Amino acid sequence: MSSDLCPQCGRPGAVHRNPLPTVDVVVFDPGHGVVLIERANPPHGWALPGGFVDYGETVEAAAVREACEETGLSVVLTGLLGVYSDPARDPRKHTLSVVFTAQAADLGRLAAGDDAAVARFFPLDDLPAPLAFDHALILDDFKRRLRRFRP
Repeated sequence: MSSDLCPQCGRPGAVHRNPLPTVDVVVFDPGHGVVLIERANPPHGWALPGGFVDYGETVEAAAVREACEETGLSVVLTGLLGVYSDPARDPRKHTLSVVFTAQAADLGRLAAGDDAAVARFFPLDDLPAPLAFDHALILDDFKRRLRRFRP
């Protein structure tokens, strides 16, 4: 924390440097696998659909919005996978991600959009490389959870 001037009143005040909130979505279909996007912008690589939470938006709404913007899919959130907050998870800045699991209503609508050059399904045992950010860790966690609930 450092001291800076308040933009409203001009008096000294505390300036907080906080991580930026993001969301990621593991869209999974047992017959097709998991949806990944190939990022059109740096950092390049394959990634889960996701992005920054807008001011005034819930993380749940951000997850549904980002999934649709990047993949064309309308999704229903099915659970919370976890929160990932390693300061090095995003090379651009410190972010924390709330990661949801989801199912898509109509798989035929899958199409790249927004920051995605490509959007497609991958089997969980045949993921592309490199995966951006900490998405390999997130998908490993998802696979472990899936194994726990599948006989």
